Amino acid sequence: MSPPAAPSSEDPMSPDAPPSSTFEVHPSFSEVVDRYDGFILDQFGVMHNGAHALEGAADCVSALSKAGKKLVILSNSSSASAATVRKLPKLGFDPEMFSGAITSGEEAGRHIAETYGGEGKKAAKAVWFTWKAPKVPSPMDFLDLCGGGVVAAESVEDADLVIAHGAEVLRGPGEDGEAEETSLGTFGDDGDMSVIDPVLRRCKERGLPLVCANPDFVMVKPDGTQGHMPGKIAQRYEEMGGEVHYFGKPHVPHFEACLSLLGLDRTRVAHVGDSLHHDVQGANDTGIDSVFVAGGIHREELGAALGEVPEEGKLREAFEKHGQTPTHVVPMLRMD
Repeated sequence: MSPPAAPSSEDPMSPDAPPSSTFEVHPSFSEVVDRYDGFILDQFGVMHNGAHALEGAADCVSALSKAGKKLVILSNSSSASAATVRKLPKLGFDPEMFSGAITSGEEAGRHIAETYGGEGKKAAKAVWFTWKAPKVPSPMDFLDLCGGGVVAAESVEDADLVIAHGAEVLRGPGEDGEAEETSLGTFGDDGDMSVIDPVLRRCKERGLPLVCANPDFVMVKPDGTQGHMPGKIAQRYEEMGGEVHYFGKPHVPHFEACLSLLGLDRTRVAHVGDSLHHDVQGANDTGIDSVFVAGGIHREELGAALGEVPEEGKLREAFEKHGQTPTHVVPMLRMD
């Protein structure tokens, strides 16, 4: 038997094929369910808001599981995959309904361990943008993911690399409660880079590589406002000419890892997410279908109330602006 022909750029399922400009709009997720055997689910803005499940999301996940659908989480979270799964019950979800989770933090930690760790090697020192302690999980858990390959630097001058892990503080060496933390000012609220820019400029002058453990630009907070994320720090460094290594969505290897966990033909899998430049782009680049949740980070841009289907004209305008078109559009991850 001759081997199957390699997919061409004309094949709509090829990762090299241009994204389609057509999409279907559905009032609820129930209209999408029977088209697929498995779903790759984004977390923030789709399943929950970081504090609790979004309306209808827990019931939807339960219904998908009962229908025999295989589910896996793909998240631009700087936490470990295991920590993501452990947190699900507090957010209203049953971990047993998922085949597992792939997080950007896990992949970034593995990269640092492989690059800087190893028996007999001295731990590298990192300029560490992270979250303010105390926090659950602790920022120190991320360093554990790095396999002892890195510790926090005292200053840019003695650093070997930069880590964009969180968006609240620049942290020095030491345990939680002991380490010196320098606030990043109002960056998390309004994206102001006045504290961050001087640090990045000096890092660039020293030629330090930056590892981005969470490439998200923004997130929707529990109160509905937007927060700025580590991806913007990495983006700024890249604009300065710095070397950046990104992990997580929209990068294809992370979607492929999810497909491996699901063990399904990619034509029977769809990714569900609320970001055009991370979720939809990643699905398009991987050659799988996507379900765009309009009630997430693009909701204000689309001009629709939470739970409502945006006007088709607004959707087309947003898709053209961001250069990405999903396969399906739903207001939220809910069945009704």
